Amino acid sequence: MSESTRPLMSKRRLFAGAGTAGALAAAAVVLPLARPGEALEAKPEPRPAPDEGGGYQLTEHVLRYYQTARV
Repeated sequence: MSESTRPLMSKRRLFAGAGTAGALAAAAVVLPLARPGEALEAKPEPRPAPDEGGGYQLTEHVLRYYQTARV
């Protein structure tokens, strides 16, 4: 195809531009809804560390993971 008959904008570039425009429009709608500091307030306070261990519990879930992770 010669340069004079080549389309100015390829399909790939057109779809990339449309996708970018859609992502920017979605971000413009969602960003004003976010309240600053809201994520900071939602965090639960960390539990204090146990005095004599006890932080790790070998539960059924953990044992099942160890079974599946064996080589």
